[in-house]
Amino acid sequence: MIYIVVVGVLVGASGLFSGLTLGLMSLNPHEVKRKADFGDIRARKIYAVRKNGNQLLVTLLLGNVAAISVLSIVLDSVSSGLVAAAATTGLITIFGEIIPQAVFSRFSLELGSVTAPIVRVVMWLLWPVAAPLGWLLDRVLGEELPTIYSRKELVGILQEHGGTTIDAHEERIARGALTFSDKRISEVMTPRRLVMGVEQDQVLDETTIDSLHESGYSRFPVYDETLDHVTGVLYAQQLIDSDNHDQPVRLVCNRDVKFVNQDMPLDDVLNAFIKSKRHMFMAVDKARRFVGIITIEDVIEEILGVEIVDEFDKFEDQHRAAEQRARRIRAARPQDAPAQR
Repeated sequence: MIYIVVVGVLVGASGLFSGLTLGLMSLNPHEVKRKADFGDIRARKIYAVRKNGNQLLVTLLLGNVAAISVLSIVLDSVSSGLVAAAATTGLITIFGEIIPQAVFSRFSLELGSVTAPIVRVVMWLLWPVAAPLGWLLDRVLGEELPTIYSRKELVGILQEHGGTTIDAHEERIARGALTFSDKRISEVMTPRRLVMGVEQDQVLDETTIDSLHESGYSRFPVYDETLDHVTGVLYAQQLIDSDNHDQPVRLVCNRDVKFVNQDMPLDDVLNAFIKSKRHMFMAVDKARRFVGIITIEDVIEEILGVEIVDEFDKFEDQHRAAEQRARRIRAARPQDAPAQR
């Protein structure tokens, strides 16, 4: 009977060391420390032993090897060598390796925190052997490096956590904040064909003011002869001031205009908006030709992942929708269809 108890204890010890080797060593110490700093009691218990990674590894391996060695000796003393070898192999494979590692790999944080006091005692007992070997491994291999995730991997992690630790709105905003810098101005700007400008020598008479109001836009690039020579910006609120009526646009508009290249990343554009305290830039190509308008609202929309529509933007949306419908109609029309008269 005593042999059965001893064998059970040795197999259990081997399984414990084997499971802990896989469970604890699979936990990144930097992630465990981060969880501990955020108040996770389980992580705090584990980090006390996991921070000395190589010493912990040597301790667990020594304990596992010692348990297996003693088990083989005990079984050999009560049976023949062949039977003892077969029994040791079967017991260790099933109860000392497969089952413990399967359990600890799934519940490493929970079981690791429960068994952490036992591990600390074993580390203290085996310190004379484990500490020097661990120190040597630290010098040869260096410290364990933190896991560095790429931006795409972080987005994938956010998607995995969406609806669990963070809600869908938080996931969308965080994903937008991580990915908006990959986009360029040309992808989100209002293109030139949808921009309504006004010539700088145009007089703000009643007809012109009504036309600008009816367009639905809140701001108008002011140009000299063509939009390739933007000289200022006329804001809708400037049309309300009666002192500006019957004046040339160049005397009323804001002459402070900033041009940005259409290939500029959105994160650089956002920094430029913040530093300049402006909310609209003129986008140009490499030849300095005007190609569109970029606003801080466009950048925020990419971060939030939703479109911000105000009383003026809806007109731009209508223009875009009309163009899309026209393109679909042209694409669906047979090439040989007779033109309507």
